[in-house]
Amino acid sequence: MAGRRRGRIAAAVGTAGVVGLGLLVVAGSAYAQPQLPPVTPEDLVSSVLAAADPGPFNGTVELDNNLGLPALPDAPQAANGTSTARIWSGGNNLGRVALPTDSGERTLVSDGTTDWAWNSDDRTVVKRPAGDRRDQSAATDPTAAAAKAIGELRTTSTIAVDGTATVAGRSAYELVLTPAPTERTLLREVRVAVDSEKRMPLRLTVLATGSTEPALQVGFTELAFGPQDAKLFAFTPPPGATVTDAPARDTQQNRPESTTVGDGWDTVKIMRRPADATPQTASPDRPDLSSIGTPVSGTWGSGRLVTTAVGSAIITGDGRIAAGAVPEQVLTDALSK
Repeated sequence: MAGRRRGRIAAAVGTAGVVGLGLLVVAGSAYAQPQLPPVTPEDLVSSVLAAADPGPFNGTVELDNNLGLPALPDAPQAANGTSTARIWSGGNNLGRVALPTDSGERTLVSDGTTDWAWNSDDRTVVKRPAGDRRDQSAATDPTAAAAKAIGELRTTSTIAVDGTATVAGRSAYELVLTPAPTERTLLREVRVAVDSEKRMPLRLTVLATGSTEPALQVGFTELAFGPQDAKLFAFTPPPGATVTDAPARDTQQNRPESTTVGDGWDTVKIMRRPADATPQTASPDRPDLSSIGTPVSGTWGSGRLVTTAVGSAIITGDGRIAAGAVPEQVLTDALSK
């Protein structure tokens, strides 16, 4: 049930960008705390993961990013600063996302059978069969991001309910996940605001150790449930646009291979880039990584270390990328295995 629910939400409001190391979060609210019936942490977690599709809705999502990263290809939200997106969900895999850019807009539309990605800057359209998406953290979908965080961290966390809040005009419980003492992580806690009625995550707050301010924030600032105009979920390529088909998932020859070391808060993902994509290889869709970070070396080889408030990554000279919400030592241990 939880997997189907996350799939429906992600299908409705999927985005083309991945924010590399961080978890997605949103800031607190200035509203008074609503009075809600008591709920145990276990019941709240279970209700989030088992909740049904919340039905059609539209809303505005705001992302506040303080990681210090530059803008990445197809992911302008990775850059420092504040950005917004408008999202619409029609249910049944119907969705639309509008992402403003400096000179135009990127629009993503799911019509139930096809996913369309329109970039007004270069007048290009990429289409793929619905459901044939890469596994991504949706930078414009706090619901999917929060559900993913809860599912992955619950078994290695101390979980509590810390009062209530108002998010986008809706009453919510504040669910807090704190890493167990055995976890080696740069994160202090994750806070999830859960809609009291629909059990839909509305915001996710991640705090790094030693900081009182969120390192990265995303969440609903406006949210309204109800039927949506069917025209929002239809897409016709604009005149003069260049339309290309995305490669099917099982035919993508250049997808990075990946392995996972550890679990929970100190999980490390290790990706091996294709042979033609070493750190020194750059292309319009594959940025040059050879000059970022600081040089590091060990029994695993040599490479460059990149750090942020909530995580770190090592880009090795032999084409591996190890990343996680962990300090450098955890990365080097993972690379040495």
